[in-house]
Amino acid sequence: MLIETMKFGREERAVCTSLDVAETFGKSHDHVLRDVRELNCSSEFRRSNFGESSYTNSQNKKQPMIIMTRDGFTLLVMGYTGDLAMKFKEGYIKQFNAMEKEIHGRLIEREKGIAVRQSLTKALQQSAEDARMHEHAYSTYTNCIYKALFGMNANQLREKYGIDKKANLRDFFSREELEAVQSTERLVSGLVDCGWEYARIKDFIAQNNAASLLSA
Repeated sequence: MLIETMKFGREERAVCTSLDVAETFGKSHDHVLRDVRELNCSSEFRRSNFGESSYTNSQNKKQPMIIMTRDGFTLLVMGYTGDLAMKFKEGYIKQFNAMEKEIHGRLIEREKGIAVRQSLTKALQQSAEDARMHEHAYSTYTNCIYKALFGMNANQLREKYGIDKKANLRDFFSREELEAVQSTERLVSGLVDCGWEYARIKDFIAQNNAASLLSA
Protein backbone atom coordinates (compact mmCIF):
# COMPACT_ATOMS: atom_id res chain seq x y z
CA MET A 1 0.00 0.00 0.00
CA LEU A 2 1.38 3.37 -0.95
CA ILE A 3 -0.03 6.72 0.10
CA GLU A 4 1.87 9.77 -1.09
CA THR A 5 1.39 13.50 -1.38
CA MET A 6 0.66 15.25 -4.63
CA LYS A 7 -0.67 18.54 -5.92
CA PHE A 8 -4.32 17.73 -6.63
CA GLY A 9 -5.91 20.82 -8.08
CA ARG A 10 -4.43 23.71 -6.11
CA GLU A 11 -3.84 21.77 -2.90
CA GLU A 12 -1.30 19.26 -1.70
CA ARG A 13 -3.31 16.16 -0.76
CA ALA A 14 -2.76 12.57 0.27
CA VAL A 15 -3.41 10.28 -2.70
CA CYS A 16 -3.03 6.73 -3.97
CA THR A 17 -3.27 5.30 -7.47
CA SER A 18 -5.43 2.73 -9.22
CA LEU A 19 -2.26 0.61 -9.55
CA ASP A 20 -1.84 0.58 -5.77
CA VAL A 21 -5.45 -0.45 -5.28
CA ALA A 22 -5.20 -3.23 -7.88
CA GLU A 23 -2.06 -4.67 -6.30
CA THR A 24 -3.31 -4.42 -2.73
CA PHE A 25 -6.77 -5.88 -3.31
CA GLY A 26 -5.64 -8.54 -5.78
CA LYS A 27 -7.57 -7.15 -8.73
CA SER A 28 -6.56 -6.56 -12.33
CA HIS A 29 -5.78 -2.93 -13.04
CA ASP A 30 -8.31 -2.88 -15.89
CA HIS A 31 -11.03 -3.91 -13.44
CA VAL A 32 -10.09 -1.13 -11.01
CA LEU A 33 -10.18 1.42 -13.83
CA ARG A 34 -13.59 0.08 -14.82
CA ASP A 35 -14.80 0.28 -11.20
CA VAL A 36 -13.74 3.93 -10.97
CA ARG A 37 -15.38 4.86 -14.26
CA GLU A 38 -18.61 3.10 -13.32
CA LEU A 39 -18.96 4.86 -9.96
CA ASN A 40 -22.34 6.53 -9.78
CA CYS A 41 -21.00 9.74 -8.25
CA SER A 42 -21.55 13.37 -9.20
CA SER A 43 -19.28 15.01 -11.76
CA GLU A 44 -18.20 17.49 -9.07
CA PHE A 45 -17.11 14.66 -6.73
CA ARG A 46 -15.29 12.95 -9.60
CA ARG A 47 -13.39 16.12 -10.55
CA SER A 48 -12.43 16.74 -6.91
CA ASN A 49 -11.30 13.22 -6.07
CA PHE A 50 -10.20 11.37 -9.21
CA GLY A 51 -7.54 12.46 -11.67
CA GLU A 52 -6.50 10.91 -14.97
CA SER A 53 -2.81 10.09 -15.23
CA SER A 54 -0.54 7.49 -16.82
CA TYR A 55 2.36 5.16 -16.10
CA THR A 56 4.92 3.33 -18.23
CA ASN A 57 4.49 -0.44 -18.26
CA SER A 58 7.17 -3.13 -18.60
CA GLN A 59 6.94 -2.84 -22.41
CA ASN A 60 7.82 0.86 -22.09
CA LYS A 61 4.32 1.89 -23.19
CA LYS A 62 2.18 4.55 -21.52
CA GLN A 63 -0.95 3.18 -19.93
CA PRO A 64 -3.86 4.96 -18.18
CA MET A 65 -3.86 5.28 -14.41
CA ILE A 66 -6.13 7.08 -11.97
CA ILE A 67 -4.98 9.10 -8.98
CA MET A 68 -7.48 9.29 -6.15
CA THR A 69 -7.86 11.15 -2.87
CA ARG A 70 -8.90 9.61 0.41
CA ASP A 71 -12.58 10.30 -0.33
CA GLY A 72 -12.25 8.85 -3.82
CA PHE A 73 -10.53 5.75 -2.47
CA THR A 74 -13.18 5.31 0.23
CA LEU A 75 -16.02 5.47 -2.29
CA LEU A 76 -14.26 3.11 -4.68
CA VAL A 77 -13.46 0.33 -2.21
CA MET A 78 -16.73 0.58 -0.29
CA GLY A 79 -18.02 -2.38 -2.28
CA TYR A 80 -14.91 -4.54 -1.89
CA THR A 81 -15.86 -7.26 0.60
CA GLY A 82 -14.24 -10.00 2.64
CA ASP A 83 -12.01 -10.15 5.71
CA LEU A 84 -8.84 -9.43 3.73
CA ALA A 85 -10.45 -6.49 1.95
CA MET A 86 -11.54 -5.03 5.29
CA LYS A 87 -8.01 -5.37 6.66
CA PHE A 88 -6.60 -3.52 3.65
CA LYS A 89 -9.24 -0.79 3.87
CA GLU A 90 -8.30 -0.15 7.49
CA GLY A 91 -4.63 -0.08 6.57
CA TYR A 92 -5.20 2.44 3.80
CA ILE A 93 -7.28 4.69 6.03
CA LYS A 94 -4.53 4.69 8.68
CA GLN A 95 -2.00 5.67 6.04
CA PHE A 96 -4.24 8.45 4.73
CA ASN A 97 -4.64 9.76 8.29
CA ALA A 98 -0.87 9.72 8.85
CA MET A 99 -0.13 11.44 5.55
CA GLU A 100 -2.80 14.11 6.07
CA LYS A 101 -1.33 14.78 9.53
CA GLU A 102 2.09 15.18 7.91
CA ILE A 103 0.69 17.59 5.31
CA HIS A 104 -1.00 19.65 8.03
CA GLY A 105 2.23 19.76 10.01
CA ARG A 106 4.16 20.92 6.95
CA LEU A 107 1.61 23.67 6.29
CA ILE A 108 2.03 24.92 9.85
CA GLU A 109 5.81 24.89 9.52
CA ARG A 110 5.61 26.71 6.18
CA GLU A 111 3.49 29.45 7.78
CA LYS A 112 5.97 29.77 10.66
CA GLY A 113 8.81 29.79 8.14
CA ILE A 114 7.57 32.99 6.48
CA ALA A 115 8.26 35.02 9.62
CA VAL A 116 11.62 33.30 10.13
CA ARG A 117 12.74 34.09 6.56
CA GLN A 118 11.57 37.69 6.93
CA SER A 119 13.63 38.01 10.12
CA LEU A 120 16.74 36.61 8.43
CA THR A 121 16.25 38.84 5.39
CA LYS A 122 15.91 41.90 7.62
CA ALA A 123 19.02 40.98 9.63
CA LEU A 124 21.05 40.59 6.43
CA GLN A 125 19.75 43.87 4.98
CA GLN A 126 20.64 45.74 8.15
CA SER A 127 24.15 44.27 8.16
CA ALA A 128 26.94 44.90 5.68
CA GLU A 129 26.51 41.41 4.24
CA ASP A 130 23.84 42.19 1.66
CA ALA A 131 25.85 45.02 0.09
CA ARG A 132 29.07 43.00 0.24
CA MET A 133 27.34 40.10 -1.54
CA HIS A 134 25.72 42.43 -4.10
CA GLU A 135 22.21 41.78 -2.72
CA HIS A 136 22.62 38.01 -2.95
CA ALA A 137 23.16 37.49 0.78
CA TYR A 138 19.90 35.64 1.40
CA SER A 139 20.48 33.08 -1.36
CA THR A 140 24.11 32.67 -0.27
CA TYR A 141 23.16 32.03 3.35
CA THR A 142 20.29 29.75 2.29
CA ASN A 143 22.70 27.62 0.27
CA CYS A 144 25.02 27.57 3.28
CA ILE A 145 22.18 26.30 5.49
CA TYR A 146 21.09 23.66 2.98
CA LYS A 147 24.69 22.49 2.56
CA ALA A 148 25.10 22.14 6.32
CA LEU A 149 21.82 20.27 6.78
CA PHE A 150 21.55 18.19 3.60
CA GLY A 151 25.03 18.21 2.09
CA MET A 152 23.61 19.89 -1.05
CA ASN A 153 22.91 23.43 -2.20
CA ALA A 154 19.55 24.57 -3.60
CA ASN A 155 20.34 23.65 -7.21
CA GLN A 156 21.53 20.19 -6.19
CA LEU A 157 18.39 19.66 -4.10
CA ARG A 158 16.25 20.67 -7.08
CA GLU A 159 18.04 18.07 -9.18
CA LYS A 160 17.44 15.48 -6.46
CA TYR A 161 13.69 16.18 -6.42
CA GLY A 162 13.49 16.63 -10.19
CA ILE A 163 12.03 20.15 -10.03
CA ASP A 164 12.81 23.41 -11.82
CA LYS A 165 13.41 26.88 -10.41
CA LYS A 166 9.72 27.77 -10.59
CA ALA A 167 8.79 25.13 -8.01
CA ASN A 168 9.13 25.97 -4.32
CA LEU A 169 11.86 23.71 -2.96
CA ARG A 170 10.46 23.78 0.57
CA ASP A 171 7.27 22.10 -0.62
CA PHE A 172 9.37 18.94 -0.89
CA PHE A 173 10.84 19.04 2.62
CA SER A 174 9.40 16.93 5.42
CA ARG A 175 8.06 18.58 8.55
CA GLU A 176 11.27 17.67 10.40
CA GLU A 177 13.43 19.11 7.63
CA LEU A 178 11.43 22.35 7.62
CA GLU A 179 11.86 22.61 11.38
CA ALA A 180 15.62 22.08 11.00
CA VAL A 181 15.91 24.72 8.28
CA GLN A 182 13.93 27.24 10.30
CA SER A 183 15.89 26.56 13.49
CA THR A 184 19.12 27.16 11.60
CA GLU A 185 17.73 30.32 9.98
CA ARG A 186 16.83 31.67 13.42
CA LEU A 187 20.34 30.89 14.63
CA VAL A 188 21.96 32.52 11.59
CA SER A 189 19.75 35.59 12.00
CA GLY A 190 20.94 35.96 15.61
CA LEU A 191 24.59 35.53 14.64
CA VAL A 192 24.28 38.13 11.87
CA ASP A 193 22.75 40.53 14.41
CA CYS A 194 25.78 39.90 16.63
CA GLY A 195 28.10 40.97 13.84
CA TRP A 196 29.40 37.58 12.77
CA GLU A 197 30.64 37.34 9.17
CA TYR A 198 29.71 34.71 6.61
CA ALA A 199 32.82 32.53 6.87
CA ARG A 200 32.53 32.29 10.66
CA ILE A 201 28.79 31.50 10.51
CA LYS A 202 29.34 28.89 7.80
CA ASP A 203 31.96 27.06 9.86
CA PHE A 204 29.87 27.28 13.01
CA ILE A 205 26.67 25.76 11.63
CA ALA A 206 28.59 23.14 9.67
CA GLN A 207 30.54 21.94 12.70
CA ASN A 208 28.15 22.41 15.59
CA ASN A 209 24.56 22.71 14.48
CA ALA A 210 23.42 20.72 11.46
CA ALA A 211 23.86 17.16 12.73
CA SER A 212 22.12 17.82 16.03
CA LEU A 213 19.16 19.50 14.34
CA LEU A 214 18.48 16.65 11.93
CA SER A 215 18.96 13.94 14.54
CA ALA A 216 16.75 15.65 17.16
